Amino acid sequence: MPTAWLPDRAVIAVSGADRVSFLQGLVSNDVAQAEPGHAVWAGFLTPQGRYLSDFFIVAEPERILLDVARGQAEMLASRLSRFRLRADVQLSVTDLGVEAGWGDAAMPEGAFADPRLAEAGWRLCAPPPATPDEDDARAYDSHRLKLGLPDAVDYEPEKTLLLEANFDWLNGVSWKKGCYMGQELTARTHYRGLVKKRLVPVHADTVLPGFNSPITVDGKEVGTLRSAQGQIGLAFLRREAWDKPLLCDDVALQARLPDWFKEETP
Repeated sequence: MPTAWLPDRAVIAVSGADRVSFLQGLVSNDVAQAEPGHAVWAGFLTPQGRYLSDFFIVAEPERILLDVARGQAEMLASRLSRFRLRADVQLSVTDLGVEAGWGDAAMPEGAFADPRLAEAGWRLCAPPPATPDEDDARAYDSHRLKLGLPDAVDYEPEKTLLLEANFDWLNGVSWKKGCYMGQELTARTHYRGLVKKRLVPVHADTVLPGFNSPITVDGKEVGTLRSAQGQIGLAFLRREAWDKPLLCDDVALQARLPDWFKEETP
């Protein structure tokens, strides 16, 4: 039964009577849809619509938990706090950790299904063990790379657009909720109908090069490699290169579009 505690994740608690309405005006997805057992995945953007952080929104009776990258937790709590004004909201980074399960791993009480893809499995915010197993965490990282699921390391802070990171195809954006910070650029990109580059799964017959290595087609740069493990990884690739032979530091690789990728028309 594959499970893993994820040492690179942290949990922020958001409490207070105004917690839902407070977050609703700041993040890309509909916070009101989060309820016990059903989480929401969302992004937090700059006012110009560029990525700052992403997280799973987990509703509890008296608070909301944000399952977020550990390296972003303090920054996110601080930035969100700037918008409290007179709202009845309190934010704090907790001592909780995040466990993930996939495949035939039974979902424990209090866990939630990963809202991005059914195949992704489940997640649980709970007190972590003293020493999480690194091999388990690597196994989870391999699992999410095979599915093409992004992690915080894959984005470029203050540069990446949500649709470039496939938030629209992985249930990370609500097109029906009210305004939120960075909405204008996100909506304009969506309704324009074509995203020039996206985060795409890639595969090679040998070990992939290092993080942020340039990817070329016939000597022209068409993207950059992001996270990778062994022969699989994720890369930002321009659309016209998806079906081309790719080269990354003399390593030949191919884009492998997952089933959940969708057709787009200009």
